[in-house]
Amino acid sequence: MDMTIRDTFGLLWRKYFNNAELPISFYYTNEEGHAEKVRRGSGLICLIRALSEVRKGRALCFDAESIGCPGGRRYAGFADKLMPNFEYFLSCGIPGRLKGERYKKSPDLVKEVMKLAPAFKAPSRFIVFKRWDSLEPSDDPAVVIFFAQPDVLAGLFTLANFDEAEPNGVFAPFGAGCSSIIQYPYLEGKAARPRGVIGMFDVSARPHVPPDMLTFSVPIIKFRRMIGNAEESFLITDSWHRVQERIK
Repeated sequence: MDMTIRDTFGLLWRKYFNNAELPISFYYTNEEGHAEKVRRGSGLICLIRALSEVRKGRALCFDAESIGCPGGRRYAGFADKLMPNFEYFLSCGIPGRLKGERYKKSPDLVKEVMKLAPAFKAPSRFIVFKRWDSLEPSDDPAVVIFFAQPDVLAGLFTLANFDEAEPNGVFAPFGAGCSSIIQYPYLEGKAARPRGVIGMFDVSARPHVPPDMLTFSVPIIKFRRMIGNAEESFLITDSWHRVQERIK
């Protein structure tokens, strides 16, 4: 990790976003020792819930065994199989056997959704999460994740689109909370035109985040561009300053 990038962002964040909540980041590695290893049975079963600790500054490392939620394992790239009857679980359920979440209209529609779902396999044994200010030279962040209130989200969204002609420089795919902050933005980092991802619309994940927050996740390659563009963008205008005054 280039410490100049870490520190430059910190200065810009304080200057234009009133030092709002810092983002977290993640990367994959085969090396142990980059962060506290989460053990099975530690109580940090849900990744989204565990990330509340990372947001406070606690660096955490997970592998396939330490993520207790099947969805979390899948969207972190540590598993490729779906639970039995997943098409019923995501839709109407099976009376007397399986409660359905009713996020899709029918089991057949879920099957079509899964045909379009991206394939994703973790490139290494561990996934490490750290808050931005905790990053060290030995870290190599792949994705930056903001837990953002609306005004902060508006600024990040607009900055991500600053150097884009195509109107969808940011997108909001349907999926689990984990997919919106891990799978989708990580895969965007491999794309010819990386995009930002707005997420955490997953109703099942919402209880684990503040009620006034969504997420904005961006691959590091695009995040570096956002940092480089900041001081020639709308952030220096009176329009933004009026919004900035409301950011706590």
